[in-house]
Amino acid sequence: MVKHILRAVRSGDLSIAKAARLLEQGYLPGGKHAKFDLPRASRTGLPEILLGEGKSLEHFEELLVELRRSGAGVIISRLTRPQLRSLQRHRLEGWDLEIHTGPRLALLNRDSIERSLAGRRAALISAGTADAHVAEEVRLVLEALGSEVITSHDVGVAGIHRLLRELPRLAAARPSVYIVCAGREGALATVVAGLVDRPVIGVPTSQGYGRGGAGEGALTSMLQSCAPLAVVNIDGGVPAALVATQILQLAGRASGAPHRRKRPPRSAKSR
Repeated sequence: MVKHILRAVRSGDLSIAKAARLLEQGYLPGGKHAKFDLPRASRTGLPEILLGEGKSLEHFEELLVELRRSGAGVIISRLTRPQLRSLQRHRLEGWDLEIHTGPRLALLNRDSIERSLAGRRAALISAGTADAHVAEEVRLVLEALGSEVITSHDVGVAGIHRLLRELPRLAAARPSVYIVCAGREGALATVVAGLVDRPVIGVPTSQGYGRGGAGEGALTSMLQSCAPLAVVNIDGGVPAALVATQILQLAGRASGAPHRRKRPPRSAKSR
């Protein structure tokens, strides 16, 4: 966001006095209801994300106009149907918008989103087709930040041979992190975590029925994993992508770190 302010000053769209005021206060006023965090990307390495749910259409429109005016690249998540219709109308008006109705996610000014994950790679696995919308949320956020995402879908434990056939292909891509989306009992995340040597993030999805069928069963199972597993909340595609972003950024800073583990030296007896 700071870079956008400086570019606006250079182009003459923003006065030096106003730019100085924005930088001093540390946020960009978003109408009456919001303050956009200017130094977030430089402070945390994470982008500005606007949550659609819980906002009235009037409030949402107010924020949207301010964000577009700023020229900043923004990820907009959990869009309601009225908000999706609003964005589709704005896109017809010439706004720079990329809209994905399945995961209810949009990218405003995509080219202005900092591609901090360029050259990094993540693996994304989902248990069934019912988990696709959450997996797509993960993929879109990571790709917007520049990461390559290698995917494998519909490989749940009910037919575990499908997963076992896919894992060599995923491992050959040398991802720095695996993200696993699964509903029902959520066992897929634990299985993957027990088979790979990279960090694994489990995303329980709200698929299933009966007791624990809204994602609570998958969440509880993942939290009780006997394999090392980080877990986000139910349907938490964006949180999972952001945790993965930080892992990928750290992996990128590790200069020359080999992907494969070094074998321990053989003992004298084994020789």
